[in-house]
Amino acid sequence: MPRLAIAPEVPRDLDALAQPVRREAVIAMRRFLSNTTSAPHPERVRNTRDPRVATLRLADRFRGVVVRQRDVYWMLTVLSDAEAWSYAQRHRFAVNAAIGVAEIWNAEALERVEPALRRSAGSTEWRLFAHVCDTDLLGLGIDPQLLPLIRLITTDANLDALEPLLPESQFAPLSVLGQGGSVAEAWRVLDTRVAVPASAVDVTDLATALERTPDRAAFVPDHSALDRILATPHWCTFLYPTQHRLAHQDGYDGTVLVTGGAGTGKTLVALHRATHLARAGTGQILLVTFSQGVALDAAAKLDLLVEDGKVRGRIEVGNVERLAHRIVAEAEGRPPLLVGGPDLATLWQEASEISGDLYSPAFLLREWEHVILAQNLCTVQEYLAAERPGRSVELDWEARTAVWKAIEHVTGRLRASGRRTLLQLASEASTLLGRTTGDVLGDDAPQRVPYRHIVVDEAQDLHPAQWRLLRAAVPPGPNDLFIAGDPHQRVFDTRVALSTLGIKAETHRLTISHRLPQEILSWGIRLRGGGPADGLVDGITELVGFRATHLGTRPTVREYTSREAEMAGLVTHVREWMDEGVPAVEIAVAARTGDLVKDARAALANAEVNVRVTTLHGLKGLEFRRVALVGVADGVVPPSDGLTPAGEDPTARAHDLQRERGLLYMACTRAGERLYVSYSGRASPFLPP
Repeated sequence: MPRLAIAPEVPRDLDALAQPVRREAVIAMRRFLSNTTSAPHPERVRNTRDPRVATLRLADRFRGVVVRQRDVYWMLTVLSDAEAWSYAQRHRFAVNAAIGVAEIWNAEALERVEPALRRSAGSTEWRLFAHVCDTDLLGLGIDPQLLPLIRLITTDANLDALEPLLPESQFAPLSVLGQGGSVAEAWRVLDTRVAVPASAVDVTDLATALERTPDRAAFVPDHSALDRILATPHWCTFLYPTQHRLAHQDGYDGTVLVTGGAGTGKTLVALHRATHLARAGTGQILLVTFSQGVALDAAAKLDLLVEDGKVRGRIEVGNVERLAHRIVAEAEGRPPLLVGGPDLATLWQEASEISGDLYSPAFLLREWEHVILAQNLCTVQEYLAAERPGRSVELDWEARTAVWKAIEHVTGRLRASGRRTLLQLASEASTLLGRTTGDVLGDDAPQRVPYRHIVVDEAQDLHPAQWRLLRAAVPPGPNDLFIAGDPHQRVFDTRVALSTLGIKAETHRLTISHRLPQEILSWGIRLRGGGPADGLVDGITELVGFRATHLGTRPTVREYTSREAEMAGLVTHVREWMDEGVPAVEIAVAARTGDLVKDARAALANAEVNVRVTTLHGLKGLEFRRVALVGVADGVVPPSDGLTPAGEDPTARAHDLQRERGLLYMACTRAGERLYVSYSGRASPFLPP
């Protein structure tokens, strides 16, 4: 029986065909898998650069291009007859000698550029790779057939011209060496192309190489597997090497932290990690994300990713608030009461008055959340002795005593009314777990146990009280916590390093954005400020080395004379997108304030345009092909009434501004294809020139 592996282009090629043709092609692929008498048979192609290449006739005038070795057939693409024959003639296929992955080479294109490289080399004695010997290049897996071309390269421009013609496992180490990097640095970059580590490499064994190349080949053992791959989104089957390695590693000693910029696939890694753990069957898994809305989206993606109902049943999806609510409700025998925003604001105003108006309501709230709740301080003595990281206003003994008294007014009133904030709920839930060793969590009464694994997405916005809850909800041990986040996309002022909470994590960083085009990425980085961000890791996280894999369209920024004109422009722009064939579900509109959201929703509804309209916060954790952000004006982004006065606490104000930048950066990077930004009046100071 033949073994079929398909490349990620195959489902896309099939989807581009007319439905009758696609149906005929899929039936032919099923017959090929079953090895029936009516199955398509491999047909050799004349003048190929690789004798293993053949085609399979899948439908009238359409063929699949395959590379065959013994019983393994690697299907690369499905094209019209002429295009399939041309593809088969142009390409050759190899196994990287260093890391054992399968490579696709555009051999014809490389042959065409060789004369130009020779002409360039003839005008100078300088060679870009003169400092690297052949032995080192071959040791890095550089193909022997490429060496003569490498020795002709004289400039960075020559090397850049080769990038689209080379496998990434070839270009990545060459790029490092061409910039003056060491062989060791080139190896580190090459390691990002490793999904499945190889103890030994046989360059003649293509079948084994395909097993190590999950981003380029998925084996299809039967009809149901084929149908599933063709019916589900690309990300369900094909992960990039580093993503695959992080998600599918069998055993981590303990907690793992994955950081990475927008579009690097952190959420996909988290979803696949939860799935991998569930398939291992070692216990119940909790997948935690930012909000219940995002949790519903994650649950829907898991439904696509996990076909086995028993495996899917091992994964619970939710947010920290829901977990805390459940624990406290089960412990107390009734649902806990939560305090509403207006009532809480009134209590903080009263607290400020109790302090003699020495401290504003916002100052007292920050002190409570970022010092007292963050460190779980229960007495005034603990507060008097505590450090106050991130708080630039010094408080002596007398001042701290006054602040504690004011805060006690709020906590006492809440306690008397039986109400709590969400952070109080998380803190109390973690305390309950600490006392009962998790006996309020599982599903098997009466001897219930905590989760065996917890996977956390959008981790940058969790408060220390919430981290203590998650730490208490899973027993320390192998594969206990798997955490993904990006401090640069923080939308709340939580900037805690996990190590300060006793969570020691093995850290990994994703640096390649596969979703965003370089234009949106570069523009977003300039908007964000491009600087470091703290939180999650010890020290800071940089954006240095963060890049996209493809080019696209620069963001569109529009100025309007009035809000009415801006809303009319929004309607026109969204209609143009839909006229171009973009589905409404792939478009999102967002704004910073509720009033702007209402205006945008009304304008679009009046024009009978039905797309998602939400706040900037509502975009968190979601992805769309095209995103429109309206009202990005001075005084709105950032909101003039939402910043701490500089005279009250300069550090807090700086954190506020950084938080607002992070919020806008997050919203902009939800767009995988096009970004539209508009404002009326004066532009937000965050917008790049």
